[in-house]
Amino acid sequence: MISKSSKSLLSSIFVKNAASGFLLIFLGAFCFISNIFAQQDVSPEVVMPPPLKFISKEEKKLLEVETDVKSRTKLALNLIDAKLKEAEVFGAQQKYREMFEKLGNFHALVDNTLDFLDRNDNGRGKVLNNFKRFEMSLRTYLTRIELIRRDLPLEYEFYVRNLGRYIRNARAKAVEPFFGETIVPNNKNNLKR
Repeated sequence: MISKSSKSLLSSIFVKNAASGFLLIFLGAFCFISNIFAQQDVSPEVVMPPPLKFISKEEKKLLEVETDVKSRTKLALNLIDAKLKEAEVFGAQQKYREMFEKLGNFHALVDNTLDFLDRNDNGRGKVLNNFKRFEMSLRTYLTRIELIRRDLPLEYEFYVRNLGRYIRNARAKAVEPFFGETIVPNNKNNLKR
């Protein structure tokens, strides 16, 4: 049979194990619930849909007329900067729908310029200089987009945050041609010297 001291020892161990088990279950449930709430950014009903990405007919004509890579890139950067300035003004006036439209134009112009530079990339320094110019401009646009995002209501913030991520990816894509084999050729003659 079990003595009284053994029974009291067993009951104290059981109580401690039960208490620690209850504590573990409670902490696990708390962590699970807090994780669920942390993952929910904004409910889908509240988020505004992203704006249309389009370039106006006048801007498209202006861009198509320019055939020189350098002048086309400068023109595109001027148009991009103008759209972002307009978006900043509308954001300051709390005209968020108009601001969204200008950010959609901004997004489309960035896409168009990056595609144009990719199409004309033939490994020459002229296009690489324009990639550099484009990347340096994107760097400044990113900080301005973050400033816009900070002042927005929650329902508009989701797209602008994603636009910031897109600009970071576009910067990375604009820098990629500098690290290709066209810049530093990989041939065996250079290794023997």
